[in-house]
Amino acid sequence: MRPAVSFFLAILASAQCATAAEMRSIDVQYEDGLYSLVSVAWFDAGLDETFHVFSTWDYSTRFSGAIVEARDIAAEPGGRPGYFIINRGCMLFFCKSMVRQGYVEAHYNQILRAVADPQFSDFDVFEESWEFSEVDGGTSVRYSLQMVPGFWVPPAIGPYIIKRKLQKDGGRALDRIEVIAQSMAEPAGPDVD
Repeated sequence: MRPAVSFFLAILASAQCATAAEMRSIDVQYEDGLYSLVSVAWFDAGLDETFHVFSTWDYSTRFSGAIVEARDIAAEPGGRPGYFIINRGCMLFFCKSMVRQGYVEAHYNQILRAVADPQFSDFDVFEESWEFSEVDGGTSVRYSLQMVPGFWVPPAIGPYIIKRKLQKDGGRALDRIEVIAQSMAEPAGPDVD
């Protein structure tokens, strides 16, 4: 009986972990030091929950292994909320921690935009935006990134490796994002007296 119970629990766990997140398109370009990425992903999760996951920086470490620290920070004097992130990445034998700090602009459930301040970041340019829409019973997210590293990148192989890492790391995070968003929509269960 015990092996049957273990088998049943394994099936149940895999069914709960099954996700339908899907990378529908991705394009990475490099020209004159500027990296650009545009991708479209679809999540089997509601618009409210998906927007919430992306707009809460504290969740970033839960869905991206490259992010070692992330948090929302106090609004700047102009009133825009802030964010702080430390990424850790390796290219061949070269590993580096990279800091981004900046501000966020949002139009609830439609657009989220984050701009890093080069004064507090390891990037000369780091601007990203997410556009959200309801599609096929889930949420479609169009992500755009423009980035100019403020650190040395090996000219011969750096662009290729960075492009590959952007594609690979983004794909890994999709299912994790979807699981977090889906868990927010789950009912808490009946009240216990």
